[in-house]
Amino acid sequence: MWSIIMIKVFLVVAVVLTLVLIFKRAAFGLEDDLLGKPAPEFKLKNSYGELVALERFKGKWLLVFFYPKDDTPRCTKEACSLRDNYTEIQKLNANIVGISIDSSDSHKDFKEKYNLPFMLLSDPDGKTAKKYGALNNFFIFKLAKRQSFIIDPDGIIRRVYLDVLPSNHAQDIKNDLETF
Repeated sequence: MWSIIMIKVFLVVAVVLTLVLIFKRAAFGLEDDLLGKPAPEFKLKNSYGELVALERFKGKWLLVFFYPKDDTPRCTKEACSLRDNYTEIQKLNANIVGISIDSSDSHKDFKEKYNLPFMLLSDPDGKTAKKYGALNNFFIFKLAKRQSFIIDPDGIIRRVYLDVLPSNHAQDIKNDLETF
């Protein structure tokens, strides 16, 4: 009896691990797929409900950072670190835009609570995150992955960050912008 239960548990674990590896593997190689190519277009609502398109940022460098959820510990740490370095990043001729699947209202509250000076855009269906390869789709619910992209003034992706550490991310951005 126990051996049958153990076999079933083993099979379930094996299937789950296989699915995780398949989804994770899909993220690998994404950097090569996007690097040096035009950034996928978007037109999303900001925290005030206004539509904002990628083309609005042409002529300056742009950091597009995807993050899972407003007002969660790691997302707050990342956003506040970018806030604290915003002036220095602007001096490097760059803008910052954060994107998650949260609503515009949620973004508005998050921006106000932490005094975030940059735009947060709502991608409720995850279509933009998916275009950038930054969507975790768990069948029942979706979350943006914590990934970032530096886009040059002509709209070309120049840097892809697949593994973002919230505590170091702002410094990495500044270092990379200084080399362009």
